[in-house]
Amino acid sequence: MSDYQSRGDKAYAKQLMQAANKEATAFLNLKASAERKDGAIPEKYRELMSIAVALSTQCSYCIDAHVENAVKAGATKEELAETVFIASALRAGAAVGHGLLAMKLFEEHAG
Repeated sequence: MSDYQSRGDKAYAKQLMQAANKEATAFLNLKASAERKDGAIPEKYRELMSIAVALSTQCSYCIDAHVENAVKAGATKEELAETVFIASALRAGAAVGHGLLAMKLFEEHAG
């Protein structure tokens, strides 16, 4: 399959939501709350945070949507670039944190 994941896959959203309507409604309500424009955190920063999370979770659709929203909210290319590297540093930090667990488990298993 050459286009395993593409923008065209968004066409399946309606089908997915209809198949699990209650869960989809709850998800969309949470999403709307997180992306609201009247919160204490300005919209641009909400979008940059969303991009950082999307990069960490590797959600292509989320990256696409939140980069578009960030541009509309006034984010600059430099802010996006810094967001990318902040997210990558934290992602790498999580690997180190899990490395601590691996060392602890090694000691437990090695006796």
